[in-house]
Amino acid sequence: MKRLITIAIVEDHASIREMLQSIIAMEDSYLCTGVFGNGEDALKGIPELQPDVVLMDIGLPGMSGIDCIKQLKPTCPRTEFLICTIYDEDEKVFQALEYGASSYILKRSKPEFLLQSILEVHDGGSPMSPDIARKLVQRFQQKENKNAAALTITPREKEILELLSQGLFYKEASDQLGISINTLKRHIYNMYQKLQVDNKTEAINKVFGK
Repeated sequence: MKRLITIAIVEDHASIREMLQSIIAMEDSYLCTGVFGNGEDALKGIPELQPDVVLMDIGLPGMSGIDCIKQLKPTCPRTEFLICTIYDEDEKVFQALEYGASSYILKRSKPEFLLQSILEVHDGGSPMSPDIARKLVQRFQQKENKNAAALTITPREKEILELLSQGLFYKEASDQLGISINTLKRHIYNMYQKLQVDNKTEAINKVFGK
């Protein structure tokens, strides 16, 4: 006998809750065991249900869906959290994944995609809407480029940048390092060229992520 995948829904709009329930009902092996209109109620009810998958909206009244996941994750270690929202803002995406969401899809996704995503996340996958997946790839590429650029600077250049990040002026940094201010400026110019930045703040962010 095929095992049922139990699903809980956290969504504040009644019409969307009903739509999600209808989509879930299209698949015989899925069972909706709980529906919640806000994060506070979900915190009370989901730990008792221990569903296999939670469809979580982000833009909830009161507690956000991201904060709800963060609090539920320790009490529901085997539950997979699938974000289903209208938001595709970069920081919301990365924050949700950081706090324990396994998947992130948009509400405008087709019903078949939602049903397949539930199955994939239950089986250990991390399905994403195409535009969300693209954001993740871009973030990864930016991080790789940043790391590669940081590796090109010399220990002396990194030492200078560290002093500047502490708020020292050029003269103070050159005195501390025992080099002339012209030598320090030459190091800074070379470093900016390598990192492809125009100022100290950009260089510090690229090398140290500050």
